[in-house]
Amino acid sequence: MEILSHFDFWVYVLIGFAAQIIDGALGMAYGTLSTAILLSTGLPPLIVSASVHTSQFFTTGISAFSHWWFKNVDKRLVLLLAVSGSIGGALGAFLLTTIDGKFLKPWIFVYLALLGVVMLVKLMCKVAQLRDGKERKRIAVPLGMSGGFLDALGGGGWGPIVTTSLMARGRDPRIVIGSVNTAEFIVKTTITVTFIITAGFMFHEVAIGLLVGGVIAAPLGAFILRFIRPEILMALVSILIIFLGGFSMAQAFL
Repeated sequence: MEILSHFDFWVYVLIGFAAQIIDGALGMAYGTLSTAILLSTGLPPLIVSASVHTSQFFTTGISAFSHWWFKNVDKRLVLLLAVSGSIGGALGAFLLTTIDGKFLKPWIFVYLALLGVVMLVKLMCKVAQLRDGKERKRIAVPLGMSGGFLDALGGGGWGPIVTTSLMARGRDPRIVIGSVNTAEFIVKTTITVTFIITAGFMFHEVAIGLLVGGVIAAPLGAFILRFIRPEILMALVSILIIFLGGFSMAQAFL
């Protein structure tokens, strides 16, 4: 109960709350947004990434079960993404535990800023969907591996990288989102276990705060979506991530 008296804990709850509301409305950006904000407060990359993925273990589990129950999944696509994403995620998590956080932190800011730009460009361009769904599966393995690796190393990016790329090529957005979210649970589990094994990570107050805020906000994302268009929300989130990444990157390099 002592943790409840810490001011920082309630800041983490607020970050988790805000990130989960946006993620609930967009189906992505929880990890990217919460990582950008937490890193800008001065926390080490290892603590940030491990905390974000630990909290997401629970939220993605609920999401995966829901999509599986409502048959919003392509089983083969889930398998390809889950296996390749887990391999990439484990490698990224291991690398994060072996590199000095002070060296890595500025480059994570670069990655986050670029990720924000990618989200914004994809939103504005709206690449035409291809008719042949087979391409969607051919790119699943390299896409899953790179998405898992960068997600673990940078604390977020699975949704913006994998979902948006597949949405540009798949015919059915419902199946793409459901499959990516289902595979995400396995990827996040692998990343969290890797952090526990390699770094001895335990439930830091950052992880608990994010989890509490995320659980409270979980039912509200769909409600918020009734009052604001997802394109506008995604644009605002992209701009915020670019600003946080760019500002912190300038501070780190200058």
